[in-house]
Amino acid sequence: MPNSEKNNTKPDHTKAESVEDKKTKTNAQKGTKDTPQAEDQPQGAPALPLSINLQYVKDLSFEVPAGAEIFASLKTNPTIAINIDVQVSRLQETPMVFEVSLLLKTEANEAPEKEGGQPGRTVFLLELTYCAIVTLNNVANDMIEPILLVEVPRLIFPYARNILSDLTRDGGFPPVVLQPVDFVSLWQNKRNQLQQQPAAGQA
Repeated sequence: MPNSEKNNTKPDHTKAESVEDKKTKTNAQKGTKDTPQAEDQPQGAPALPLSINLQYVKDLSFEVPAGAEIFASLKTNPTIAINIDVQVSRLQETPMVFEVSLLLKTEANEAPEKEGGQPGRTVFLLELTYCAIVTLNNVANDMIEPILLVEVPRLIFPYARNILSDLTRDGGFPPVVLQPVDFVSLWQNKRNQLQQQPAAGQA
């Protein structure tokens, strides 16, 4: 009986080796995509901590105070001042849901007659509040603020920029095309201002 068991096992072992040889050849032909390392890599990738649920225009206004007269008297392109701000409000505790508002205020004035002089009449005023409703998942406390005040505004900025450009063009003026915004610096400046306010109050 022991000899019989050995004889039965030996052919099965030979078959197992041939199957392994076939697998090795198949993997070699397919390349590295079938290797365990490549299969494990997507599983080990961290999930995104941010989900944008909704984007919408919360407030929008466009005004030409001088009316049609400004088109007749405007000789050169107006000077444009743009103010950008980011505001955040919490909508839900669990899961963490926030409304991130990107505020764009644009004021165009007639160029001064002399260099360094006072600007002329207001050409147009534009105010846009563009919002995103976002959910944060498994985010460390020290990462919440930069995600909400830097990453989310960076993601929704192109949409707000397109609205601003289209609206000024449809209003009869050359389209205002915003340059990329450094939201990191904007966030850091805002933090510095908030830190200086208590110190100023104590002084």
